[in-house]
Amino acid sequence: MKSKLPFAFEADAESPSPLYLQLALALSRAISEGGYQAHEALPSERVLAEELGISRVTARKAIERLVEQGLIVRKHGSGNYIAPRLEQPLTRLTSFTEELHQRGFVPQSRWLQRVLAPAQADEQLSLELHAGERVARLERLRLADNVVMAYEVSVLPESVLPNPEAVAASLYTHLAQSGQAPMRALQHIRAMNADLKLASLLEVPLGAAVLFITRVGYLADGKAVELTHSYCRSDYYDFVAEMRREPV
Repeated sequence: MKSKLPFAFEADAESPSPLYLQLALALSRAISEGGYQAHEALPSERVLAEELGISRVTARKAIERLVEQGLIVRKHGSGNYIAPRLEQPLTRLTSFTEELHQRGFVPQSRWLQRVLAPAQADEQLSLELHAGERVARLERLRLADNVVMAYEVSVLPESVLPNPEAVAASLYTHLAQSGQAPMRALQHIRAMNADLKLASLLEVPLGAAVLFITRVGYLADGKAVELTHSYCRSDYYDFVAEMRREPV
């Protein structure tokens, strides 16, 4: 009988990997190749076992492995679902909204704060401001298909964004209307563990791994116009960089 699953799986008896890891790899490939879409329900352990002729213990361990990797979200009482993931290239400067639209997600912002305030010391340094100058500070949660993906704080000189309340969904779209959108940026990424505040905002366990990203955006003339700190859920974010080796 032909399998109803959107991927093929055949156990390799000669492989050093246990059966559940082989299945986990097949499932992860099916997810990355589009066999399953974000938020789609994964077949139950029983269905996987029956369709593939394996034990439910093997199916359960494979699913648990994918949960650990952040590919599957387990919802108690409902089932297992494919986690939304945002694969963001490091070679192109785009906004969160643009990236999500291009990948078929519905982007949303949950605003926490949009104010004008005196620039802090690190903000003065990054944006080349004088003491006492004010900045627009935008604090929000970034969502994809109603799932919290990141907590973000953007800071811009008041001269660039005099009315932070005017920003709707996309900061870059708003800045482009006045010719103030960054044309290049420097970005630093490091790992950190979520403290109590971050865990609550991102809806992750205390101490969960988070990607902390600092970006400074510049106009074509080199003027710094944006400082953004992003705290991204590592189970939903992938950053991709293409590298080339020059011929010798």
